[in-house]
Amino acid sequence: MSTRIIAACDGASKGNPGPAGWAWVIAGPTGEPERWAAGPLGRATNNVGELTALERLLAAVAPGTAMEVRMDSQYAMKAVTQWLPGWKRNGWRTSGNKPVANRELVETIDALLGQRDVSFVYVPAHQVGGDPLNAIADQAASDAATGQSAAGSERGDALPVPSPTRAAPARGAASGGGRAGSGRSAPRKAGGARTLKAKYPGRCAPCGRPYAAGATISKLDEGWGHEECRTGA
Repeated sequence: MSTRIIAACDGASKGNPGPAGWAWVIAGPTGEPERWAAGPLGRATNNVGELTALERLLAAVAPGTAMEVRMDSQYAMKAVTQWLPGWKRNGWRTSGNKPVANRELVETIDALLGQRDVSFVYVPAHQVGGDPLNAIADQAASDAATGQSAAGSERGDALPVPSPTRAAPARGAASGGGRAGSGRSAPRKAGGARTLKAKYPGRCAPCGRPYAAGATISKLDEGWGHEECRTGA
């Protein structure tokens, strides 16, 4: 029987969309980080970074591997565990009859998951005393997005050390699929929902359609997006 390995992955985008990157970390038998890798994505959304990180992590382990994957992106986790069966039944269209965003990445992940025994664990980002593997993956993805360069243990690079600002969320920062320091203004309440004016253009987490800078967006379970997408994908 194979031993279940513990891993974490994360993506980052400076501007969403903007310079983006991905990263993953695999722990050794004692729980300490053993292998890691990170890479640039050019200009992409945070969701693309999150999905790419998961794809690269799964591809880095052999078929048949039993593993626990820790992520702070509810969008990426729900995309490949909850929404995927319905998307395939609907011919890769959402319940709103819109094309599924990032379909190629999701299809690749689906194939990789079929060859591995994977369980997912959601870990909130930027928490004091939070998951250390997630903090390392978060830092590595952010570094890859900022520097647009690859790094990792196979290249002989030192393990990233999470900065103190990743120990706790900034005031008004989004949790789950959101990212602290995204440049958005503080959210306000409207009808019980967290809404704000987007400082940068971006893409709706559930439906993948773009929104413009200055558009009113809401904090959804999957991340930030259109208020009308509150019912999910």
